[in-house]
Amino acid sequence: MKITGIVALAVLAQGASAHYIWNTLIAGSTTSSAAVRQPVNNSPVTSVTSNDIRCNVNPGAATQTVSVAAGSTIGFKLDNTLYHQGPAAIYLGKAPSTAASWDGSGANWFKIAEWGATFNPFTFTDFNANQLTTTIPANTPSGEYLVRIEQIALHVAGAPQWYISCAQISITGGGSGNPSKVSIPGYVSPSDPGLTVNIYNPVPTSYTVPGPRPWRG
Repeated sequence: MKITGIVALAVLAQGASAHYIWNTLIAGSTTSSAAVRQPVNNSPVTSVTSNDIRCNVNPGAATQTVSVAAGSTIGFKLDNTLYHQGPAAIYLGKAPSTAASWDGSGANWFKIAEWGATFNPFTFTDFNANQLTTTIPANTPSGEYLVRIEQIALHVAGAPQWYISCAQISITGGGSGNPSKVSIPGYVSPSDPGLTVNIYNPVPTSYTVPGPRPWRG
């Protein structure tokens, strides 16, 4: 094999190894991979207008819906670490019926947490993390939900990559909050400055995570 071929294979292998999957739900004191609609592989979603942006490309069916109290920890573990620079967010989507039967369509989603950038030096706060967690706002209404995590890798300027998973949960002991809701896709424009930014040149001096602002009840 020519040296150039070896180098090309090495670059491809390095790129693949830097991909990752959110494969484990954290819900209170419980962890579950069975509640996650597992992505078929670690390749990113590349279109924010595709239905794949909801819960990834043809994910496997989850076999569990985990009960978790409002106010508890919620998040995901990764099968790797976040090697790519970019923001992250966690959304809740209220299922019209059961979480297991819902495909995520409709204006039912609201953001509850996000991880943005810090400056001097510029970096993203989730960089090199292997899990991300927040708490379910105490005033979130009880019921069944999809919880969705996204990390948007921005290492290739103008070509953002989404690493996404959804899991099925049932929130108990909730309140009467009524957050503004969005549809996914539809929650972010492809021309959002947080997606089109070049994070290398010039180095950003401000950054807003794409999507709505987090609702905390």
